[in-house]
Amino acid sequence: MPEKVQGETLTDRQKYDFKRDLEEIRTLKGRGTELISVYVPPSKMISDVAAYLRDEFSQASNIKSQGTRKNVQGAIQSILARLKYFKAPPPNGVVFFVGEIATTGDQTRMVQYTLIPPDPITTFLYRCDSDFFLEPLEGMLEDKKVYGLIVIDRSEATLGVLRGKRINVIRNFDSLVPSKHRMGGQSAQRFERLIEIAANEFYKRVADMATDSFLNLPGLQGILIGGPGPTKNYFADSSYLHHELQKKVIDTYDIGYTDEYGLKELVDKAKESLYDLDLMREKRLILRLLEEIRKNEGSLATYGEDEVRHMLTVGQVDTLLLSEGLRKRRLALKCSSCGFEGSITVPKTPEVVRCPKCDQVAEVVSDVDIVDELFELAAGMGSKVELISTESEEGDMLLKAFGGIAAILRFTTS
Repeated sequence: MPEKVQGETLTDRQKYDFKRDLEEIRTLKGRGTELISVYVPPSKMISDVAAYLRDEFSQASNIKSQGTRKNVQGAIQSILARLKYFKAPPPNGVVFFVGEIATTGDQTRMVQYTLIPPDPITTFLYRCDSDFFLEPLEGMLEDKKVYGLIVIDRSEATLGVLRGKRINVIRNFDSLVPSKHRMGGQSAQRFERLIEIAANEFYKRVADMATDSFLNLPGLQGILIGGPGPTKNYFADSSYLHHELQKKVIDTYDIGYTDEYGLKELVDKAKESLYDLDLMREKRLILRLLEEIRKNEGSLATYGEDEVRHMLTVGQVDTLLLSEGLRKRRLALKCSSCGFEGSITVPKTPEVVRCPKCDQVAEVVSDVDIVDELFELAAGMGSKVELISTESEEGDMLLKAFGGIAAILRFTTS
């Protein structure tokens, strides 16, 4: 059954599943043109899609290769069966990826994905090829909210963009404005004028670069300006910026650097202005986790899969922190040889799964993504779940230092 979508937005968990599925689909290859991609926009009638696919099924009977013909028609039949679950497309449409992929030797296996995209599908598309067609979906999960960043003093300026949790540097350049002189009398006055002219030209260059970089930037929410001295205020208040950008200046901030590090410092200083931004939320969560871990007594934090899983089962977890970079499977096993019944976590599902107790081949009762499994466990105990991206320093730390699984607790056991 397709997942239900509330309105036109996806939950964090659905976005995670969408991203994970895209990663998997991107690696799949067919032996020939046997992989079918179908994009159904929200305006398309399901009956029209079914009629189109039945026509393609008929056309596929002309394929010369018996194996290819069988696989293509099998994939179309699978999509037709899945369409029966829909009375109408979801608000953002729906995408099907179905086909036979190559495994070992001459073997193949069918894969079937039904994806609800985070943004609306605009046109109907049917494609049969040796790989799945993903181009319309690429980039859909990028945060649409962006902030322009400018750090500046008289000697240097750097421009960047904060997009979601990632800071991208656009340009760094020196001003070439002389900083000191030893002239006296009229020469001093003339030199001061030359310095001011050079500074004025530098500010214009920065403003022109900001216009090129920010004016037509989709999703621009505002502009942050920082620097170590009064230059930032002078630049922000003196109408150098395009009038449309001037309206978007949120504030100016005192920072110590005007290079790439200065952009990071600017974002940190602007945390109150950006309080609701995902980057700031993740920083607050991970910093609180670290503060709790450092406590000698009364710590309200734990990490590692086994410890967190135990705390979840006893209802002690307030907030579960999961890395979006986790790519593990949770397998429920049953062994007929020794009677073992239990679960294990593996990086990926092996072709043959052995019992951890007697090392004999075991039956896989269920196979789920560990993030989905922990989401369900947390929901059953009333625990909140926060998915932390790997694009920030804090998110990278959660994955690498704590295995991607940590928790802030409701109470201590001591």
